[in-house]
Amino acid sequence: MLQSLGRIPEISWTSVADILIVALVIYGFLKLLKWTHAMPALLGLAAVAFALYMAHLEDLKTIDWLVAALLPLSIFAVVVVFAAEIRYALGRLGRSLSMSRMGGRRVETYDDIVLAANLFAQNKIGALIVIEREDGLGSSIDSGVALDANLSYDLLATIFQKTAPLHDGAVIVQKDRIAAAACFLPLATDPQLSTQLGTRHRAGIGITQETDAIAVIVSEETGKISIASGGEIERDITAENLRERISELLRRYIPRATLPTSATDRDLANSTPAHARRAEDETVANGAEL
Repeated sequence: MLQSLGRIPEISWTSVADILIVALVIYGFLKLLKWTHAMPALLGLAAVAFALYMAHLEDLKTIDWLVAALLPLSIFAVVVVFAAEIRYALGRLGRSLSMSRMGGRRVETYDDIVLAANLFAQNKIGALIVIEREDGLGSSIDSGVALDANLSYDLLATIFQKTAPLHDGAVIVQKDRIAAAACFLPLATDPQLSTQLGTRHRAGIGITQETDAIAVIVSEETGKISIASGGEIERDITAENLRERISELLRRYIPRATLPTSATDRDLANSTPAHARRAEDETVANGAEL
């Protein structure tokens, strides 16, 4: 045994580079599949492969024969079972490469979403806003009420009012337009999620697990703002932190802006029709003349 140890082959730089490349490929593949439904199945598949390897070491000939017979077919079976996850992983890889070539520049601005989230947090109004990126959200848009309206703070504040008919469900934003409201989203079913997360938070996490979208959630119970991306959620962040996180996730620079400390006065002003304000001004003027 000592003699065999003494005949360890020399390791060249080519071999080291080969090992590092394979390790990086495996790491990148696992990172792409993180927080997807394929991860538990992949762990189960690894456990089965380890058990079969141990059976091979113990010289169990029947199992070896069965594995040799089914191995070519198992490769196709893995591709079929993990087809959605493989497509998702390759899509994320392609988007990463395209974003790196474009320098990560985006032209959309989402200050209206930040201002609306600030309003909802102050008044404890539940809200769920999903920002579409590269992955299309057509099925979720079809489940709601189509709007195709310009993205604005006032429209978001109107949609999520507790008495509004479109309050329940998610608003989906495509670039600078609100595509639909009252949309249904897939719920995250991860048992490791906190039991404090309600349906609105689980829907925000669920849509980011299946797509590359960004979900902004405001709790109706606590008024806390959360943001979800890639199946992960960041809870209890400020409006300014939300603005910075959206900037980072979209890989673009947003100059700092001063957020209003209270949106109530602005809401009251916007909710007063122009003709009512003119009538009030005329009344004040007439009173002054008297």
